[in-house]
Amino acid sequence: MKILGLFRHAKSDWGDPRARDFDRPLNARGRAGAEIMGRHIRDHGVRWERVISSPALRCADTIELGCAATGQPVKVNWDRRIYLASGVTLADVLRDQEGDPASILMVGHNPGLEDLIFDLVPDDGTSLLRDVVEEKFPTAAFAVLELNIDKWTDLKDRCGKLVHLARPRDLDPALGPER
Repeated sequence: MKILGLFRHAKSDWGDPRARDFDRPLNARGRAGAEIMGRHIRDHGVRWERVISSPALRCADTIELGCAATGQPVKVNWDRRIYLASGVTLADVLRDQEGDPASILMVGHNPGLEDLIFDLVPDDGTSLLRDVVEEKFPTAAFAVLELNIDKWTDLKDRCGKLVHLARPRDLDPALGPER
């Protein structure tokens, strides 16, 4: 079995209309969300053997703030293929991982992360967490999947079970949807 964590970047700032999408930083809610989710990911208990991320600024800021909140630095493998990738491309990135780590935390974007969950977790009515993701996989959401594979190269559709899902609003209601 392999463990896959999916962490969507925190809420970004749309204040500068001239900024390229790739260069958008986090806004104040995003910074708070990244910090609280960083602590949650640490406390969840999985030791991530590899962290891979989109190099977009909002992902880098999410990781930096999440790690700062935990006091635990992490080595990140930046992979441009993750930036705005489809679920299919994200699966290819996972299959390409060398050294066959037991656990991978991927930091990226929607709709790709959400689509990857839909591809890996069967839509057979047995996963209440999958139903929650169908409603929305919001910014700074964190999901953990157990994958019934021996090697990352074996990754295929419907091989996973979604065993954990946390959103910033689950940990602090003030970080929930704006009214």
